[in-house]
Amino acid sequence: MRRWFEEFEQFAIEVILGRRGGKRAAILRSVLHTLSHVYAAIVQMRLWLFRKRIFRERQLGCLVISIGNLTVGGTGKTPVVEKFARALQAGGRRVAILSRGYKSKKLPLLKRLVYNLTNREPYKPRIVSDGQAILLDSRMAGDEPYMLAVNLKNVIVLVDKNRVASGLYAIEKMGCDTLLLDDGMQFLHLKHRLEIVLVDRQAPFGNEFLLPRGTLREPPKNLRRASYIFITKSTPESDAELIERIREYNRTAEIIECAHRPQYLEHVQTGERLPLEWLRGKYIGAFSAIASPESFEKALRELGANIELSRHFADHHRFTEKELSNFMTRCSNRDIDAIITTEKDSVRLPRIEKWEVPMYFLRVEIEILTGHESWQSCVDRICKPQPLMPPERFFA
Repeated sequence: MRRWFEEFEQFAIEVILGRRGGKRAAILRSVLHTLSHVYAAIVQMRLWLFRKRIFRERQLGCLVISIGNLTVGGTGKTPVVEKFARALQAGGRRVAILSRGYKSKKLPLLKRLVYNLTNREPYKPRIVSDGQAILLDSRMAGDEPYMLAVNLKNVIVLVDKNRVASGLYAIEKMGCDTLLLDDGMQFLHLKHRLEIVLVDRQAPFGNEFLLPRGTLREPPKNLRRASYIFITKSTPESDAELIERIREYNRTAEIIECAHRPQYLEHVQTGERLPLEWLRGKYIGAFSAIASPESFEKALRELGANIELSRHFADHHRFTEKELSNFMTRCSNRDIDAIITTEKDSVRLPRIEKWEVPMYFLRVEIEILTGHESWQSCVDRICKPQPLMPPERFFA
């Protein structure tokens, strides 16, 4: 059933992005286009209900920073969350990352019911990291929360769909004073102090359609909620045209251009690191299950690698031993030097006994290209919040 669902999901994505032709694809696009109008009405009605305070947002008495996007996947959000967490932790904040744990494994329904009926302990979210140790694997945590937990020391990582409850737990039980909402733009139940919105330079608004016909969660005009806008995957080429369009929706937000910079290769078994220069002239296999495999493979080619074989899966796909072994055998038969995957994919790899070809993940970090002052002011605004009124005014 899971495999059938993933195959259908992949087919639907190809239809949405216009990669599939034929009668079936045309019919499905027509149906999805009609549904997208219904979805758009629901999205705007929900926002209106929160704006009119018919639906109430919660305030937890601490800084809450949302990092999210208008589109589904592919903007490179996780490295941005990591960069924020590092900067805020270095600035003296006690940081917790709140994630919903997309596609993480849950207890079967019957076991959950029994647990809820018999467990008298107070509410507790899934703790991926308490800042000192990693307490869950990637299957139970979700790949992105687990990756963040591995890379961030002294940062709490919690997983729960109810991020109001997990936020309260982080404050009351773990002493946190700053909450980072991972993929939080559409989570309106918790009041955001700052709204950080990412826009992918390569596909800023997807195919311009809302879900389910397109990849937009909200219409572009909703960028007006953003405090800061990060243009990700930028290049030395000018983003003036994109910035001009962004300004049609939001004239006040600070705009920061950044790039996802490869840092090194790391062996998925041994942890051995190789410099990026090692890739130059090598014949490799690319293995990934991310929303935008084209960006990943483009980066490998720019580093001088020759991609002989590539294998794509649906975003967040959990690889089986057979899938990995089959790809390794194909690479071995082609005398390929190494298999390269993404860091996010590396946490979902199964354990296999025979590694016919060495396998590395590409470590990527965020580099600010323009807007350094805006970035620093954003961090300072969080780490050194100013009083609402000069203290002497209270005693005038």
